[in-house]
Amino acid sequence: MAYEPDAAPDPYAEEESESSPLPERARDLSRKKNISKQLLQLFADVESGFSDQVERSNDQMDYWDVYNCKLGQKQFYTGTSRIFVPIVHNAVNARQTRFVNQIFPQSGRYVDVTTEDGTRPQATAALLEHYVRKARLRTQVMPALMRNGDVEGQYTVYVSWCRRKRHVVWKTAQAPKTHEGLEVPGEEIEDIREETIEEAHPEVEVIADADLLVIPATADSLEEAIAAGGSVTIIRRWSESAVRRLMKEGAIEKTAGQQLIRTMSKKGENTRFNKDKAMVEAAGIKVNENNIKHALCYETWTNLDVDGEERLCRAYYGGEKNILGCQLNPNWSDRLPILSVPVEKIAGSFKGLSKVKFCADQQYAANDATNMGNDSAAFSLMPIVMTDPEKNPRVGSMVLALAAVWETSPSDTQFAEFPQLWTQALQIVAAAKAEVATALSVSPAAITQQGNEKSSNQAEIANEQQVDILTTADAVTIIEEGILTPMLNLFAEMDHQYRDDELLVRQYGEMGIRAQMERIPPLQMDRRYQFQWFGVEAARNAQQVQQQIAGMNVLRGIPPDQYPGYKLNLVPIMTQLVENLFGPRMAPLIFENMKDQMSLDPMFENSLLAEGIDLAAHPFDDDNQHLQAHMALMQQMGGDPTGVIRMHIMRHKLSLEQKTAASMQMQTAGEGQPGVPGGALGGQAQPGVAGTPRIGAQPQGPRPNGQGPAGMIHRDQMQDPRVAPRQ
Repeated sequence: MAYEPDAAPDPYAEEESESSPLPERARDLSRKKNISKQLLQLFADVESGFSDQVERSNDQMDYWDVYNCKLGQKQFYTGTSRIFVPIVHNAVNARQTRFVNQIFPQSGRYVDVTTEDGTRPQATAALLEHYVRKARLRTQVMPALMRNGDVEGQYTVYVSWCRRKRHVVWKTAQAPKTHEGLEVPGEEIEDIREETIEEAHPEVEVIADADLLVIPATADSLEEAIAAGGSVTIIRRWSESAVRRLMKEGAIEKTAGQQLIRTMSKKGENTRFNKDKAMVEAAGIKVNENNIKHALCYETWTNLDVDGEERLCRAYYGGEKNILGCQLNPNWSDRLPILSVPVEKIAGSFKGLSKVKFCADQQYAANDATNMGNDSAAFSLMPIVMTDPEKNPRVGSMVLALAAVWETSPSDTQFAEFPQLWTQALQIVAAAKAEVATALSVSPAAITQQGNEKSSNQAEIANEQQVDILTTADAVTIIEEGILTPMLNLFAEMDHQYRDDELLVRQYGEMGIRAQMERIPPLQMDRRYQFQWFGVEAARNAQQVQQQIAGMNVLRGIPPDQYPGYKLNLVPIMTQLVENLFGPRMAPLIFENMKDQMSLDPMFENSLLAEGIDLAAHPFDDDNQHLQAHMALMQQMGGDPTGVIRMHIMRHKLSLEQKTAASMQMQTAGEGQPGVPGGALGGQAQPGVAGTPRIGAQPQGPRPNGQGPAGMIHRDQMQDPRVAPRQ
């Protein structure tokens, strides 16, 4: 039977909870009478809330059928053909591709971190980007989230911390030991070692809109709903093994968990829309619910009165007044791990409307027209023979065959042709495609192998591209501010809570420092960091490279007396420009940072060279001093057994010769002041000054009759649908 609040006391009751070894946040609160009373009243409202949004869930089932190209009851025509035209499917996929590429630029840098003291913690940014890759946001989470938003009208994710263990085995060589425990020199034996490696990182789960309930439904955000005395609930579908794992972790009380497992064997009618089951069936996998047992439970987040203070708690409910467990928010940051925003905000409602809702009828009409046209095409391919049975008594002998002989008068038998209605059907389908593209803001160029029917000029194509950019920027800004930026904060806070060991991650560094591997200690929250998703801004900056070049030309031409008290520093502009153009991997090789080329102490280099480590000669080294120190090292060692010392000495001699030649060249050219060769930054040269760019010049393309660079593809051979052919 279900758990009742007034049941007999047990050894884990409130009186002994203070001496429990469990931490405060892991303590189960469901046995407290005042807590259980609050939860039972809350879960009654939750069940009523899910019943109120059943109509919305049913509509979303139809919308998913439209996306999955599944014919349903909404079709008017039921004939021989069963064809589904994937108009909405292609449009939604085109939006998903465009938005995901905008959110994740090719530069590979998605995170921007700022601190109170003005420093740029590149290690922390590298750590969060490492978690972005481990959570598979680019390949799995964001594409699914984009499709969910278009079909359901809501973006919802759940952020948690996952741990996985691997038992690895490898071969190693070690020296054998004697009975006394001493190593035998000069001998090695092969040994097999085994180690358990634990991988821990944030995990992001996409939540279906039908599985999310916000009370009150008029709240503008999840935090506002909870602050107003409401709740946020998601539906969980657990197998028996998942329930037992939660019982072992302490999230579910054992008695209530066992009761839930017993009720799983009972057959009941499940009226909740299971989006995962629908997607599995769309992939061609049939799910037999009679053989798969799962429990439908509620995970609710709300404020409860705990010891006279309102605290954010997480509670589980298994139905039939079976409270599975209740604990304080397990996150140290006390933030809600659920992030949800509507695709388009509607005043007075938390949830938004589906984008497919406004074009589903056009999809149904296109399907009906296609099926009617296909049936008409089949009928039109078969001839219709009209004959008079009184004048033609041998109708049965009139068989369609090669060299057939019909014993009848030609005037009594005529052939007719069925009307070719498929041509009008194609026109209806084309009109439906145009309406769907307008409703979903998809241009013809966004869909593969589809172009404009009319030959557009360059101005029309540029206008279309500008509309696409504005539409994309507006859509991805909602994702950036409502989902991605709060998600980065949750990543950092969970890292501070759960990670205890150092982590080896890849970082790109500041202002063009080349990629390197850096060990990140556990993140300490002694400073206040502000995290922001930088992927959208990086893509926008890449589109404004030409404007940046023109703006830098303008800044160079302003005299210093026009901005007293300020100093012009073009280094951030140039580094960002180089990184946008060539990416973080090539940028360090093109625009080098002087900090990475600082000279090393010659005695420190000697210690590395003595171990056989090959070193390069830095440009800022004092070559004469280094040559003396390295020659002394060779004398002390009696030679160079590895050869790295002689190689390093040779590099210093070459560096010294290059510096001497460069110094003599500068002295020779000191009489004149040559300009920048070729005119920098896309500007035109000033009269009388060789190669100096004109201040404030806008970058322009080549002249119409000018010769392009070697290997350039001719404009008439370009296949890009966004570029119109030359008239």
